[in-house]
Amino acid sequence: MNYQIPKTLIWTNIFALAIVITVNILSNTLPINNQTAGEISDRLNVLFTPAGFVFSIWSLIYLLLIIWVIRQFVARPADEEAYSSVGYWFVISCFFNVSWLLLFHYEFFLLTMVAMIGLLLSLIVIYRIIKKTPHTTFFMRLPFSIYVGWVSVATIVNVGVVFNSLGFEEGLILPGEVWTILLIIVALGLGIWFAWFNTDPFYALVLVWAFFGIGVERQVEYPAIAVTAWIAAAILAVYAVTFFFQPRKIYQR
Repeated sequence: MNYQIPKTLIWTNIFALAIVITVNILSNTLPINNQTAGEISDRLNVLFTPAGFVFSIWSLIYLLLIIWVIRQFVARPADEEAYSSVGYWFVISCFFNVSWLLLFHYEFFLLTMVAMIGLLLSLIVIYRIIKKTPHTTFFMRLPFSIYVGWVSVATIVNVGVVFNSLGFEEGLILPGEVWTILLIIVALGLGIWFAWFNTDPFYALVLVWAFFGIGVERQVEYPAIAVTAWIAAAILAVYAVTFFFQPRKIYQR
């Protein structure tokens, strides 16, 4: 079947991404509500939060998404089918991205959880649609491997934000340090499973980057967290690298 991406969809995707990037830039240059995301994050002190330099991954994500929306104009037939099947899910993901930023900066922390889950679920839908579309090119899924990986990390951090904003900085039942170690182990398992199930090492590498950043951020005050994070990063990195010994199998499931 010959698919053609509707022009309306193409330009709506471009416009939606432009809004996301603009709001992200303004969130730290204005900043929105006179506070940056970093300042809010430092105040809440969620132990799963990586060091600041780790958040530079957003630059990579947005670069890949820019390429993704531009490729709509030169897409091969299989990719055209995927773009058409994704439909307005990308626009929906952009809506949740912007919503989360505004809610976070205005400190509606409980509602940020709704926006974050909406963002994660919409990205998973996009990822699955592209995965199920046969013969798509490598760069069709790559942006969402990294985006879903990072939003998976962000969702865990967001849970901590909600709990800390409600006054559970010291933890609930268990100390915060123990919860963080347990979450790192759970995230490690998630990374291994996702990479295996989808033959997708890039998702795992995003978690490696996050674990490394958590270790750097917590090495002085919470050495147990740092060691756990670095061990998890090493395990997941080794597992992810094994995929590159058989590169033709990447994205083949």
